[in-house]
Amino acid sequence: MNVTVIGSASAGTSEERALRDLYLEHGPDLYAYVLRLLEGDTHRAEDVVQETLLRCWSKQNLADGEGMAVRPWMFRVARNLVIDGHRVRMARPTEVSGATWLTERGADTDHIDRMLSSVVVRDALRALSPAHQDVLLATFFADRTTKQAAAVLGIPQGTVKSRVHYALRSLRVALEDRGAAA
Repeated sequence: MNVTVIGSASAGTSEERALRDLYLEHGPDLYAYVLRLLEGDTHRAEDVVQETLLRCWSKQNLADGEGMAVRPWMFRVARNLVIDGHRVRMARPTEVSGATWLTERGADTDHIDRMLSSVVVRDALRALSPAHQDVLLATFFADRTTKQAAAVLGIPQGTVKSRVHYALRSLRVALEDRGAAA
């Protein structure tokens, strides 16, 4: 039985010889381009180059040399394959392995730590004067500028700035009193 590998020296048809020539001419540059897109993943880069050449072989009339410019088309196809592969990986749920499970358990711990920290911060905020609470809520927690907060609170912008300064100082002391060192 005679097996011919596409692009090999023993390629029989003119299309197969044209594909081999195409690979020899553009393959190294295409591989380097795809390797950069995939941030050094050699296995995926080889797969993308192979798929690109197979698409070129099935879509282009290689034997006659007709059709559009092959090189830009190949690079565009390779880029699209990389983008499609990335989209597929982003759409798939993440696979769970032992390491992933441990990482997820660590994420739960981080969530608990954040929740406990928020309880401490809320308690420390309650220790501040109402004016300091209002100015911090109007600026940091509402994500407003001092000018916007001044308009909401109905006080001058300079007053907002000084209250924020003293409120943050008081908040730092209140957090230190609760064991939450900066």
